[in-house]
Amino acid sequence: MSGLAYREEGGGDRVALLVHGYPESSYMWRHLMPLLAGAGWRAVAPDLAGFGDSPVDGPGTWEAHVERLAGFHAEHDLGRVLLVTHDWGVLIGLRWACDNAESVRGLVISDGGFFADRRWHNLANVMRTPDAGEQLMKGLTRGTIAAAAPALSDDAIDEYWKAFDGDDRRRAHLELYRSGDFEKLEPYEGRLAELGVPALIVWGADDAFASPSMAQRFHDELPDSDLEVIEGAGHFVWEEAPERTGRAVAAFLSRVP
Repeated sequence: MSGLAYREEGGGDRVALLVHGYPESSYMWRHLMPLLAGAGWRAVAPDLAGFGDSPVDGPGTWEAHVERLAGFHAEHDLGRVLLVTHDWGVLIGLRWACDNAESVRGLVISDGGFFADRRWHNLANVMRTPDAGEQLMKGLTRGTIAAAAPALSDDAIDEYWKAFDGDDRRRAHLELYRSGDFEKLEPYEGRLAELGVPALIVWGADDAFASPSMAQRFHDELPDSDLEVIEGAGHFVWEEAPERTGRAVAAFLSRVP
């Protein structure tokens, strides 16, 4: 059993698996899931371990999250899926996709890199540094999150604050970032393109954590991809521009087998 809480909408034969980013939860997909269901898709969105309503369960490493996602996919018999990803969900979801090519029918990639030569942003570097990361986690408050992400609604911040409820969850955050060595992606170079599935790249033009140049790089490396850069939106593009991101996905669905 994966032990992951999840949201689900729709009952179509085609399945979309939505993997959230940091420090979010399945709540971030609340605008997109009804659209997918209305288009005849079954939309399934887990809370990664230690986020949302999922408990901390064992190590918080990148590899452990990939393994849990594989377990969730098998447990719920999802078959071939349209994989929708954001931020850390890109790093987790695309590793799973490359290792399970037969289970992927399409990709939506947003605001997260999958490149071995990528470098972490400043906040991540603090989290990856012994002692400094612990001090950061210890000092975080709901107000800190609100100030760092002013585009988020109060309801969204309430949901995402669940990820910081207790020392175990905060410790798992540090495990995640400290396991995030990008050289681990060297064996995956070229493998996204080898999946041979249609892809949509959605990005906030003002993303301060994941440069929009990465969106163009995905587009260049994936021959069957569409690119949608959302002006006036930042890193939390699904929160900041739900109508525009929804239109981009709706238009893309016709290309997914």
